[in-house]
Amino acid sequence: MSSLVLSRAARPALRAGPAVSIRPTVPNAATFATLREIEGRLKSIRNIEKITKTMKIVASTKLSRAQKAMAESRSYGKTSNTVFDKAETKALDSEGNKTLLVVASSDKGLCGGIHSGLSKIVRKKLVENPDAHVVCIGEKCKSQLGRSSGKNVVLSFAGIGRDIPTFAEAQAIADQISQLPGDYESIQIIYNSFLSAVTYEPRSIEAFSEEAIANSPNFAAFEIDDEVLSNLREYAFANSLYWALTEGHACEQSARRNAMDNASKNAGEMINKFQILFNRTRQAAITGELVDIITGASASESV
Repeated sequence: MSSLVLSRAARPALRAGPAVSIRPTVPNAATFATLREIEGRLKSIRNIEKITKTMKIVASTKLSRAQKAMAESRSYGKTSNTVFDKAETKALDSEGNKTLLVVASSDKGLCGGIHSGLSKIVRKKLVENPDAHVVCIGEKCKSQLGRSSGKNVVLSFAGIGRDIPTFAEAQAIADQISQLPGDYESIQIIYNSFLSAVTYEPRSIEAFSEEAIANSPNFAAFEIDDEVLSNLREYAFANSLYWALTEGHACEQSARRNAMDNASKNAGEMINKFQILFNRTRQAAITGELVDIITGASASESV
């Protein structure tokens, strides 16, 4: 009878024994899995940091070349526009005025909100003039404007200015735009103006029509023949496009350098946080194992 009582009393202890030995292994397995996850994240963040630092160096190298090309294009663009300033040329303002908006962007991203700023300006102008047509230079603004104002986009260009925009590319774009059906009384080139290495501002250049140039109050002082007027207009339009493309390219490289710099700093901060988390988790796992060893040794001594 006593043996029966002892056996019944021993059953809970026997049942609890395996449970006690199994419980520590579950958190240890979870800890090892967590350590592997943290280590994998650390590795991926370090790879991202290497990429962003490399892209920053490349953008810095391209920025110096882009600034030289921008300085040259500015001199040509401002000189040709000085003629219209002295002639007091203004866009014609009449009913049914056909307007063309030329957006100078690029095909590449990872440069902050430099493209979205241009798209925002174009959308505001389309609200004021819903019938205006749009020409997109670059895939970024084309994709952004295509979702909201796809019906207004009449022409688009891709692959322009992969390295540094050239006057030949600007002239080819001007030729394609001049072949569009219908005469536009107002052509506005919207681009990013380079202010400094950290700031830029969306601006517009007016490309005047032949009629607007001919009707300028002081244009007769330049003594330009009517036969040359069309050539002057095409050359000034190509000059303005070249100016806008080089300015936008310099702004893009500057914005990409700043974006990659910020991304590298954020990656460094994340690496520090995950490294601390990894060390604490590993220390907790070691402490847990030591507690298990000490508890097991104490239990074996008591037996």
